Amino acid sequence: MNRKLAVTVIATAAAIALVVYAAFELGKRQAGSTGASVSATPASTSPENLPQTIAQGEEATRRHMAAGIKAGDMDPANGHKILYYHDPMVPGNKFDKPAKSPFMDMMLVPVYAQGDTDQGKVAVSPRIQQNLGVRTALVTEGKLTPQVAAVGSIAFNERDQAIVQARATGYVERLHVRATLDRVNKGQPLVDLYVPDWVAAQEEFLSLKRMESTDLADLVDGARQRMRQAGMSEDQIRLVERTGKAQARTTILAPIGGVVAELTAREGMTVMAGAPLFRINGLATVWANAEVPESQAALIRPGAMVRAQTPAVPGVSFEGRVQALLPDVNAATRTLKARLELANPGGRLVPGMFVSMQFMDMRGENVLLIPTEAVIQTGRRTVVMVAEDNGRFRPVEVQAGIESGGQTEIKRGLQAGQKVVVSSQFLIDSEASLKGVEARLNDAPKPSAANTAARHEGEAKVEAIGRDALTLSHGPIPSIQWGPMTMDFKLPPAGAMPRNLEVGDRITFEFYMGAEGPQLTRVSPGAAPATAAGGKK
Repeated sequence: MNRKLAVTVIATAAAIALVVYAAFELGKRQAGSTGASVSATPASTSPENLPQTIAQGEEATRRHMAAGIKAGDMDPANGHKILYYHDPMVPGNKFDKPAKSPFMDMMLVPVYAQGDTDQGKVAVSPRIQQNLGVRTALVTEGKLTPQVAAVGSIAFNERDQAIVQARATGYVERLHVRATLDRVNKGQPLVDLYVPDWVAAQEEFLSLKRMESTDLADLVDGARQRMRQAGMSEDQIRLVERTGKAQARTTILAPIGGVVAELTAREGMTVMAGAPLFRINGLATVWANAEVPESQAALIRPGAMVRAQTPAVPGVSFEGRVQALLPDVNAATRTLKARLELANPGGRLVPGMFVSMQFMDMRGENVLLIPTEAVIQTGRRTVVMVAEDNGRFRPVEVQAGIESGGQTEIKRGLQAGQKVVVSSQFLIDSEASLKGVEARLNDAPKPSAANTAARHEGEAKVEAIGRDALTLSHGPIPSIQWGPMTMDFKLPPAGAMPRNLEVGDRITFEFYMGAEGPQLTRVSPGAAPATAAGGKK
């Protein structure tokens, strides 16, 4: 194909380029009501200017070949980076080096990464932005306060617990507290014990005390030590020493205030040294075991403030803090258990009581924040549409953090001061989905040429039969303004080609211009009419 004919073909192929051009006109799919069109193709590469642009591109390619420049290098003529080379007639193929097109008798054309032709950007005019209702918001810095709601139940604070046990073998003479869950105060009598073993130790001590002699000091100290070993407390020893009488009975007092959670003593029973008599749980603070959804566990940290309410005490809020996230996941509800410690003034919260909780985690560090409605989840990635100057938009993959109050934390991908699209980003994306957005924006779309492209007919002689293509010497094809030439055509679908076709046979054929070059749709044996007519089918 000679140079003059190539220019003619290029002028006609502008109609084919319209398919690629229209693929980026994202608004055309909604143009029924607004007539909007969003274009990612600069004016310099519009179909009207395509022949001139290609001629300039071929000149640049020859210059690159002479200078040894390839894809990825900077073009010294314009200072732009070369992304790749391609044939505008077959835009779906990319090449790393400047060369002659394998499809047509012309040079490949470079594609640059420059301001007006950056891959992945979409241009929207101000009028169309207004019609689509495009709104943007700034990427800001600030503090995020996650707010998580959960429900749970009250339990005893196991850190506020005391065990009361017998310090010597004895008999229970009297119980002052007779039932579990009775409330007790600190220092309140619990039980009176008669301890016979204490009498002998006390009488020995008192006898030595009555003998006023300095030589007996060591013996007195030894007797005092034997009373300690028998289980008597210092207060009880001082009482014996002050009164001068043996104390066979002792009253055990409550070490803390709360409720008797466990009672094992009964009047008249014998208790051994070390036997537990009472278990007392304090009520100054209680635990709340909250069921937190697994997806929100990252929003809760130990030490975070929490406010709880219960229907049993309407109108009253109980303040507390998160103690820990327990390593226990409920497989049925997919929730984690968070342990909270709540202040319990008046002891109004009791174990088993239902409470609803609101977590308030004020975080001190500043983070990047954007409106949550600007974030688009594709399934595998998180993407936002960034608004740039001159009405241009581009998708940016980001790493999102926590979300609260309509704001989402951005850990990577954006900078403070940038603008993100918070409405109509799906219209800008054209299909309300970001599946393959970069492929659609960065690569030339491949329309279904088999259904929409114009069909052309011609007469040819078979020069060679390959695995994927037929080499044909064809005559003029007026419908595409081609002159006689020899070129390769992609094989037609199965069943559309004669079985006994051989080199040298005369055929008539039909084809269209596909993404990878001319694609045959029908091959028939025999000579064609004297004047081949092409057109659409």
